[in-house]
Amino acid sequence: MTTSRDGRYVPVQVHFDDLDAMGLLHNSRYALLVERAISAYWAELGWNFDPAVSAFRDVFLAVREFKITYHAPIVGAGEPLVHFWIDRIGRTSGVYGFRVLSPDRSVVHAEGHRVNVNLDPATFRPTPFTAETLRAARLLVREPVTT
Repeated sequence: MTTSRDGRYVPVQVHFDDLDAMGLLHNSRYALLVERAISAYWAELGWNFDPAVSAFRDVFLAVREFKITYHAPIVGAGEPLVHFWIDRIGRTSGVYGFRVLSPDRSVVHAEGHRVNVNLDPATFRPTPFTAETLRAARLLVREPVTT
């Protein structure tokens, strides 16, 4: 996992069973690659699905929206990169931007965004992020590009 001023670059695995009948990465697997990369980032910081062992009290998050635009297929098994960052972080939700890239970063296979909402596990209603989650999330907020 490498860090850049504009987010994280995480290598992910494409396995043979991720491919469709034509040998291309199945469209549904792109979202899975993004999920794995983002989960790896948070796990590295101590986040866990089990609140008893998680370094964060916010463990009940739901995806509200997931949008992917496909540009160039991934052919065969391999190790593409998922580049992700946070575009916006609010009181109860955050918006990740992402790109799925070739290992050398020269090809953008897909790009999009994912919106997460922090939920109260008792009510399933949006609830504010804790201070420790906001601190960790702000490390991923993409710096504006100046020209």
